[in-house]
Formats: sequence, C-alpha cells, structure tokens
Amino acid sequence: MRAINRLLLAGLLAATPLVASAEDAAPSGEPDVTIRQEGDKTVQEYRINGFLYAIKVTPKTGKPYFLVRADGDSNFIRSDSPDMLIPQWEIFRW
Repeated sequence: MRAINRLLLAGLLAATPLVASAEDAAPSGEPDVTIRQEGDKTVQEYRINGFLYAIKVTPKTGKPYFLVRADGDSNFIRSDSPDMLIPQWEIFRW
C-alpha cells in the first residue's frame, strides 16, 4: 500500500510543472500590433493568436481609417464605409 501511495504522490509532483506551463501559454486578450510604413502612410495590423482581424491606415494627410474583415478570406472593407455588408436573411416568403 505504501508503494502505491508513493507512486501516486510522485505522479502528482511530476505533473505539477506541466500544469503551470500550460497556464503560461494561454492566449492573452491583448492584440499583437505590427506597425510599418508604406510610402506616405502608416499601417498598423491588429492580430489575436496570429489571426489578422483589423488594419488601421494613417495617411500623412487626412483622417485615419480602419479596414475590417468582410468575410473569412482576406477581404477587407472600410469600417466607416456606408456600403458595409449587411446581412439580408429571408425570414418569411409567400
């Protein structure tokens, strides 16, 4: 019986570092921001877990604007654009 208790205790002590390292690798809620220059504008790319979800473009002259993902592919649209994609589901049909 003592041998089984010792084996269980050794197993628990061996698994403790694995649990602690898994908590350190948990994704954070903070986005990763990459800033780069493209000609006369500054581009900031916002990513969470490597997934690019928004781009902020700041031209040298003019107002900054955001490009957001329009679908699952790499299609981006301006967030302040009046022709944003609006779901048009058919609810009833006669």
